[in-house]
Amino acid sequence: MALPIEDLGRLITKKRGSQGIRAAAAEAGVSSATLSRVENGNVPDLATFAKICRWLEVDPAIFLGVESADRQEERPAVVHFRKKKTVSKETALSLAELILAAQRAKNARLELMRR
Repeated sequence: MALPIEDLGRLITKKRGSQGIRAAAAEAGVSSATLSRVENGNVPDLATFAKICRWLEVDPAIFLGVESADRQEERPAVVHFRKKKTVSKETALSLAELILAAQRAKNARLELMRR
């Protein structure tokens, strides 16, 4: 489900609740003036956008209209080799394991980046 970037301000207001703008901005890691501008509908720069999304605990992909990393991870790697006499069964299995190991490493790296 994609959200328009204008909804970012609404989410800030909701998360902030009765908390002051300065305290909320400090939690988010941005200036109070910047958080106030975004809350009032201004579109932030990319670095500010990332900080606010982390603070809101929302995936930035919902605003960008791209598939999130979580949804990409749901798709398993599929390994298929054409049967050629030049590739032994052992080689094909080894290559398949290598590809699957690379996918697992990529997923682990994405998980670390989200933290």
